[in-house]
Amino acid sequence: MNIAFISAVLPVLLLLYFIYKKDKYQREPLGKLLLTFFVGCLSVIPAAMMEGVIMPFGPDAGMFPVLSGIFNGYLVAGTSEELCKLLLLLLVIWKSPHFDEFFDGIVYAAYLSLGFACVENIGYVLQGDDQMLTALMRGILAVPAHFLFAVTMGYYVSLAKFDPANKRRHLWKAFLYPMLLHGTYDALLMVASNLADGNEENLVVGGLCAVLFIVFVVFDIRLWRRGLKRIKQMQERSKEQTFDRMHPFDGFTWNV
Repeated sequence: MNIAFISAVLPVLLLLYFIYKKDKYQREPLGKLLLTFFVGCLSVIPAAMMEGVIMPFGPDAGMFPVLSGIFNGYLVAGTSEELCKLLLLLLVIWKSPHFDEFFDGIVYAAYLSLGFACVENIGYVLQGDDQMLTALMRGILAVPAHFLFAVTMGYYVSLAKFDPANKRRHLWKAFLYPMLLHGTYDALLMVASNLADGNEENLVVGGLCAVLFIVFVVFDIRLWRRGLKRIKQMQERSKEQTFDRMHPFDGFTWNV
C-alpha cells in the first residue's frame, strides 16, 4: 500500500481510537460508528458543491489578500463544511436509540468529522508535491483541527438532545461555534498565505505573517485545551447518567 496513503489515514485512525477509548461508560456499537464515519466521508460532496457556489463571490486574493482570506475561511470553508457536517450528523443520530448519553454527541460528531477529514486529507496528500511533508503537517494540524471542531459541535448537540427546553439555542451553537473556530483557523492561514504570495522579500509582510503564525499557534493550543475540557465535562455527565440508570429513584421518601 502507498506509504503516502497510509500517512494520510493514520492520524484519522489514531483520533478515532482516542475518542472511542474516551467513551468509558456505554460504548457505541461499532456498526453505528462505522456508518457515521462513512456518512462523514460522503459529506465532502455536498460541502464541495456548496463551496463551489460561494467561492466565485469572494474578493480577489491578489487585490484584497486579507478580505479574501477571511471570506474563504469563514464563508467558504467554515460555513459550508460545518453546516454539512451538522445536518448529516443530526440525520444519522438524532432519533437513534444509541444516542442516550451526553458523551455520545461528541463521539458521533468526531467520527463523522474524521470521515470528512480522512477523504480531504487523502486528497491533499496524494496531490501534493511533497507528499510526506504534506501528510506530516496536516496530520499535526488539519486533521486534529477537524476533530476539535467536532468536539464543540457534539458538545452542543448533546446539550440540545438532553435539554429540550433550550434545543434551538444549543443547535444554533452547534453550528455557529464550530464554524467560527474553523473560520478563524483557516482565515489565519489563508491571510498569511495571500500576503506572502509574491512578497517573500518584503520585511513588513514577513513580520505580519510571523505575527499571524504566532496568533495561529496560540489559537491552536487554546483549541486543544477547550476541546479536552469539553470531553472531560461530557464524560462526567455521562458518568452521572450511568449512575442514575444503575440506581433509579424508587419513589421512597423520608418521613420528616
